[in-house]
Amino acid sequence: MTGEPFVIKTGGAVLPGVSLGEGLPVVFLHAGVCDYRMWEQQMALAAEMGWRAIAYDRRGYGGAESPDEKFSHLDDLEAVLEALDIQAAIFVGCSLGGGLAIDYALRHPGRVIGLVLIGTSVTGAPWTATQAEEAIEMAEEDAWERGDLDLLNRVQAHEWLDGPRGPSGRVGGAARALFLDMNARALSKPPLTQEEERESAWPRVGEINAPSLLIVGDEDFTALVDRHEHLSETMPNAYALVMEGVAHVPSIERPDLINRMLEEFLDAFSGDDDDDDEDDAE
Repeated sequence: MTGEPFVIKTGGAVLPGVSLGEGLPVVFLHAGVCDYRMWEQQMALAAEMGWRAIAYDRRGYGGAESPDEKFSHLDDLEAVLEALDIQAAIFVGCSLGGGLAIDYALRHPGRVIGLVLIGTSVTGAPWTATQAEEAIEMAEEDAWERGDLDLLNRVQAHEWLDGPRGPSGRVGGAARALFLDMNARALSKPPLTQEEERESAWPRVGEINAPSLLIVGDEDFTALVDRHEHLSETMPNAYALVMEGVAHVPSIERPDLINRMLEEFLDAFSGDDDDDDEDDAE
């Protein structure tokens, strides 16, 4: 990815990232089976639209390095923003990245311009699974207990990229190659056993007033689709979309669709639509 690379040191950790473009910041937070490379096409779009796109690898992912020390991903996010002199931003998060964005919005509501949450986790949210979903979770657990990281990676690709109820290999090509590479890097990292537990956000999501775009794929876990519905009914300024035939990582599975949704969301803040109307009137 072109752009300006950076490295943030927080505690004993080294967190690499990239900044692309100029303007108001859009901070991209990756999923727990990916690293910041999952956002390449969305970052390019944001930069072309006149925003400053920023993404980084959290501890345990991508190129990040960290000792096994007490830490919080939320504190690390604050350290990144402080180091980059970011006072407020739009946050785009997928899965665990979305959960981190929600926690940050609850801690610093005045610093969140808007949220895009894709298949988001929510700290403290309930989890249920269908029989088919439980079967793939058991396969994942078996691969983990056997210490077969290659098998675990392939099972998780089925679980999160293809979708737990879809056929294995449903998503192929460059998207699958990227997923397998990102997740392999995460699986190869030494375990971090001292992450601080964050307060439950589930009872408080209705406090988030920032304009929010909620996206989920209908091939994702049913618990995440149900969660999406709950958030759409609970968050006062949320607009919700369900993507047909897409699972948990749509930014690499269907970047064309995600880019279209992101472009419309960012346009609402930039005033581009108003400018276009004025141009048409002339």
